[in-house]
Amino acid sequence: MRKAALILTMLLSLAVRVQAQVGGQRGFPFLELPTSAKQAALGGINVTAAGHDVNMVAANPALLNEEMDGQISLSYVGYLADIKQSHAVYAFNSEKLGRWAASINYLSYGDFVERDATGMELGTFNVNDYTLALTHSREMEAFTIGATAKMAVSSIAGNQAVGLLADAGAVFKHPEKDLTVGLAFKNVGYLVKPFDSGKRQEMPWDAQLGISYKPVHMPVRLSLTAHRLYQFDIVYLDPNAQGQLDENGNEVKEEKTLGDKIARHFVVGTEFVFSKNFQLRAGYNHLRRKELRLDGNSGGAGFSLGAMVRVRSFELNYGSAFFHPSGATHYITIATNTNTFLKKKSS
Repeated sequence: MRKAALILTMLLSLAVRVQAQVGGQRGFPFLELPTSAKQAALGGINVTAAGHDVNMVAANPALLNEEMDGQISLSYVGYLADIKQSHAVYAFNSEKLGRWAASINYLSYGDFVERDATGMELGTFNVNDYTLALTHSREMEAFTIGATAKMAVSSIAGNQAVGLLADAGAVFKHPEKDLTVGLAFKNVGYLVKPFDSGKRQEMPWDAQLGISYKPVHMPVRLSLTAHRLYQFDIVYLDPNAQGQLDENGNEVKEEKTLGDKIARHFVVGTEFVFSKNFQLRAGYNHLRRKELRLDGNSGGAGFSLGAMVRVRSFELNYGSAFFHPSGATHYITIATNTNTFLKKKSS
């Protein structure tokens, strides 16, 4: 208990020392995208949705637990146009080295036409991002602490930017109740190599705190996660946006409110746990809804849905996240446990 409290204190001190950053001024923004169907279905941000889904290690390294040992998982999502994201992760436990997970996340933005200064076509080039990550966790009574070391690379026509980053997290799981409290510091690091003649940017770090609770006799697990804890006011109002007209014909500009400032920090997630083989999920991200809506039409922006079905040794997860009123982005994740196959062969 004392060790866990000391680590939590150190993590909180780190959060205080790191300066807040303004959106649009930080590098590697793809690191803030959800990497799996479950994470996307729960609103995109969740640091407490424990269980056996090894993909949640990307959300909080302290979620790596014994239920994930031997699990391998692949995720895929197609965004707009030719933008595609793939994620693979594998967890294992060693008697000497402890519990680990290794993952790779890859985004491809498709091919682009290359032209010279006169506009003459020279060929094509591609743009992609990828991350290599290694996670380690350790349990101490009711607490679990974890850390992830990451190397992130962005490449544009062979011109690369490289960053070294780390995630750190802690999770408290109640010994009797289905109650989990989690804390995570994401993407704390340094841009080792910027793009040629490019500006050295800050990393997209974040501090997140969440809680999940499932009542004893209800098949519902509720999650509430607070993010961007380093800065209270994260509301952006477009100075060029046209406001509505009042009864006298005068333009009324949108103003910041206390309620909106608070609400943008929270993401709500819900899991309907009908059985070990079937679950439904839903989420709501208020910041996403406010920032990605259209004037006069918010549509489904900010909402997300998902489901999990397990058939024999395989588990299929689906997530649908509405980033924009025009439609949803669909996530597919498939997972299995390699230990199951090894046991079958040995028997």
